Amino acid sequence: MTLTRTFLRGKSPCADGFRWFLRHHHEGDDYQSILDGLVKAGRVADACWLLQQFGPTNAVLSLDSLEAEAIVFAGTIEVRGAIEVDGAIHAGRGIRAGAGLRAGLELAAGEDIRVGGHLRAQGTVRAGGHLRAAWGIDTMGDIEVGDDLRAAWDVVCGGHLRVKGSATVGQDLIVQGDADIGKTLRSGGDLTVHGSVRAGQGVLADGQIQCARHLEAGWGIKAGEAIHAQGAIKAGESLQAGDTLQAGEGYGIYAGLNVQQDNWPVSAQVLAARRPEGLMSGWWAGEA
Repeated sequence: MTLTRTFLRGKSPCADGFRWFLRHHHEGDDYQSILDGLVKAGRVADACWLLQQFGPTNAVLSLDSLEAEAIVFAGTIEVRGAIEVDGAIHAGRGIRAGAGLRAGLELAAGEDIRVGGHLRAQGTVRAGGHLRAAWGIDTMGDIEVGDDLRAAWDVVCGGHLRVKGSATVGQDLIVQGDADIGKTLRSGGDLTVHGSVRAGQGVLADGQIQCARHLEAGWGIKAGEAIHAQGAIKAGESLQAGDTLQAGEGYGIYAGLNVQQDNWPVSAQVLAARRPEGLMSGWWAGEA
């Protein structure tokens, strides 16, 4: 794709960015060449704006390894080894790394992000499709996923976690903000969220669930150890804790919100080490 000044002017670029284009690409140039030139000139934000305006291509950047200050590529980035970038990584389509991936700032792809090792980012991680890491994920910013998230080890999210599909974490999941999951949230270790948890389907943790605000699931909630929230606990079906089940002071515990009351003994059971205070709905089935 060739971008001309007339074509670019139609997108209403900022004055400074358009002047840079006229100085360096007066007669127009290949789309990716302009992105590369902007990144080389330290104008990464302008390159990201251009990518947003003109969208992805079918080009593929295939490398054995990748080390750079920053990269904005309109197609798919495929690296057989590791990706090490000091700044931002943006791809119009997917990003695949055979080993680990480190981004000094944000990491964004229009489609899937798949990493064969550990994923680390100092900013937001955004995947339009799936986000998958063979090891763990550690980011200082938000994590936004358009489909499913899967990681074999820990996931540490320094902001909000938003997943439109399911989130499956092999070990501990720690979220500094809210966790908003479209389908099921599953943790092989502890689940610790410093905001609220909302899951369209179930919430399951082999360890404990600690929530600093509200905990809510459209289906059931189950933990191998304690379930503690500082706000309300709401489950569309059953609630089960291997230890104590506790809501915040003044808040209630609700099971069976999506089940007819006649079916509570089967589909809205509440099990815990002892009957919790503030149990407002559901069928108390005794000690777990």
